[in-house]
This record gives sequence, C-alpha cells and structure tokens, in this order.
Amino acid sequence: MIIDSLENADKYNSLHPLFAPAFEWLKSQNLDALEDGTYQIQDGLKAIMSAKGGKTVAESLEKFECHQKAIDIQLCISGTETIGWKPISKCQNFKAEYNSEKDVTFYNETPDMYFQLTDNQFGIFFPEDVHAPMIGEGVIKKIVVKVKI
Repeated sequence: MIIDSLENADKYNSLHPLFAPAFEWLKSQNLDALEDGTYQIQDGLKAIMSAKGGKTVAESLEKFECHQKAIDIQLCISGTETIGWKPISKCQNFKAEYNSEKDVTFYNETPDMYFQLTDNQFGIFFPEDVHAPMIGEGVIKKIVVKVKI
C-alpha cells in the first residue's frame, strides 16, 4: 500500500506501466466538476467517480475487500475518508470466496490500522492490501482508478 498526494504521483510511475497514464489522466481532469460514473481511460485503465455519504466502520467492514486482477488508486477529492487496511497474509476468515466476475474477495477481519485521506490524497492498494474504504461523515467525493494487472 502507498499513501501520498497527487502532487507526488509521478514518483510511482515506474511501479506499473499504467500508472503514468492513470496519474496523467487524473491531473488533466477538473476533478471537482467530474460527474459520477465510469470513465474508460484506455485499455486496462478505468476510473469510477462517486460522491456519496460516508459509512460507519461496521458498514465499511461488511465489504472488507481485496482484488486479484486490479490495483486500486483511490483518490479523495473532497471530504475526509477513513480507510481500514490489513495485509492479506494476516487474513484468514473469508466472508465470501473470490468472485472472478467482480474481481473481489471479502474478508471477515478487523483492520490492523486506519488512516485518513482528504483533498487530493490517494492510496494505492495492491492485491495483497485488504481495505475498507468510505468511512466518514458527510459527503466523500472520490475517484477509484482500476489498473489492470
């Protein structure tokens, strides 16, 4: 997992060939004006924009998740989002087996840590990063870029 600000995103371009176009796209958008929905950036790269009310910890942990076929770049545009995290190596209790169609596995676990994102801060979640996003109060506007592995 990586936590940083959009202004430092170029530091991570060498980690995956699709990171550079993902961050270039994010920086080229007027994120405050971007409508909710899915945006196809290029093959293997799509963005999902949403502005929704934050969840309680319990609500978020209902979908304590990780992915096998995609890396998530989760960028908080406005609001304050708390995210729970735990390495997959410490997760033993499946809530649901891997769903290949939706590329998600859910766990019945407790995060090892929580952290907050706000105003153009992002987290990068690799397949070994189990995460519980969208914890907070009020509206959280964010965009999730799905980077195909």
